[in-house]
Amino acid sequence: MARVRPQRVGVLRRLPLFLLIWGCVSVSMWIPAIFALVLDDHDTSRSFFYSGLLGLFLVATIALAASNRVPRRGTLGQLAVLLGCFTILPIFLAIPFHDALGNTTFLNAYFDMVSALTTTGADLFPNPDRLSAPLHLWRALVGWMGGLLMWVSAAAILAPLSLGGFEVTAQGQPGRPVSGVAQSEKIDPRGRLIRVTITLTPIYAGLTAVICVLLLIAGERELTAICHAMSIMATSGISPVGGLEGAQAGFTGEAILFLFLFFALSRLTFSTDTATSGFSRLDKDPEFRIGLMIVLGVAVLLFVRVWAGVSEIGGQMQPLQALHVLWGMLFTGLSFLTTAGFESANWNDAQQISGLGTPGLILMGLALVGGGVATTAGGVKLLRVFALYLNGAREIDRLIHPSSVSGADGGNRRIQSDGAFIAWIFLMLFALTLAVFNLLLAAMGAGFEQAMVLSVAALSTTGPLIELATDVPIRLIDLSAGAKLTLCAAMVIGRLEALAIIALITPSLWRD
Repeated sequence: MARVRPQRVGVLRRLPLFLLIWGCVSVSMWIPAIFALVLDDHDTSRSFFYSGLLGLFLVATIALAASNRVPRRGTLGQLAVLLGCFTILPIFLAIPFHDALGNTTFLNAYFDMVSALTTTGADLFPNPDRLSAPLHLWRALVGWMGGLLMWVSAAAILAPLSLGGFEVTAQGQPGRPVSGVAQSEKIDPRGRLIRVTITLTPIYAGLTAVICVLLLIAGERELTAICHAMSIMATSGISPVGGLEGAQAGFTGEAILFLFLFFALSRLTFSTDTATSGFSRLDKDPEFRIGLMIVLGVAVLLFVRVWAGVSEIGGQMQPLQALHVLWGMLFTGLSFLTTAGFESANWNDAQQISGLGTPGLILMGLALVGGGVATTAGGVKLLRVFALYLNGAREIDRLIHPSSVSGADGGNRRIQSDGAFIAWIFLMLFALTLAVFNLLLAAMGAGFEQAMVLSVAALSTTGPLIELATDVPIRLIDLSAGAKLTLCAAMVIGRLEALAIIALITPSLWRD
């Protein structure tokens, strides 16, 4: 990592972590305020400007009152702060949104902010005309900041605690700060967090700017280009025009987004700080390779399905149509695997040509698998899937050759034994959590299919799945207050993962 002056780190270290994040969010509110002022939308501008000013005042007041307090909980305490950011901070984020929109309840505004901050992107207002341009920008900006928060937290908080997928290859036990990342740097947890933030933020912002510029060159409108660029980096799927069908860049724009979606397949696409021994090259990284295999396999499977459907009704697919359909399969498959949830403009071509319905079960399966460790993607994560695959392959070899000895290297041997066991435990916890939320939503009036789609979308942080997985899109606005709060809890758990929540509520970890 790049070295940072100790003076700069020391100044930031004096502020409590939650207040530091709150202050940054307060300042970011002036971005939509300025944008609304340029559009002569003075009411919206005042809502965001005064909210940001109020936030800075509260942060300064609390910081002065807590200036002599020294944090004592280390990295585990930072994990608790991260949980607070996803549950408490959206209350503050919803204040200007609710005031500027004016025709919705505060619960709806809170739900929308939780959805954006957790990079779920569940659209409570499916009609883009319902929101003004500054509000669209604010939703995309909140999702972008949520993605940055998780990107930084993965390297600075989850990796030292052997959580978030790192438990598969780390030497320590989940929830205990004894991993190699934590031991390699003799610094306090806050110092590491600030150093990681200062190092990764320019990369994250720079990649977002590159996507935005490329989309503008491709002919995209300014607001759409900015929002889609932030949504791709955060894998939030938030769009001011209702998705890629309303975009102006066409195939070129989709190709640009497709290229940058690969950053959510593997942590090695942007950093080697969290790489494990033996997986320091992208072409040898198991996450990247298995991700490509899944995308290609699903695209071919869906293309054959469409081809068979066309043949069954006596139709014929032209070569150009076949290419459009195949591209739609590839883009949408990668988008849902990385939990971004963008639908290709050519995705509906397959349905129109073959008359087949949306393969919602396959989209749900892709979202459940998820992207890479230490990325903004959600889901089970590709590294855990690879660990289970290795363990299964090894068990089959043992059935054929009972006395054989594994010839895997050190990294794979770790994955095959303890890593596969921990991955299996996480998978069972994920399935149990999915069943619990499915039952809760069903008890609140949702049908079985709706409850399943909502639970999968929330726990995998793939909000667009709610509109695409069923033949009739689910209207989130019609859900009861209890169902919305339940989905908020599911989105937070899906973002932090069940192992992190268990680590927070385990008393023995706090006593260590």
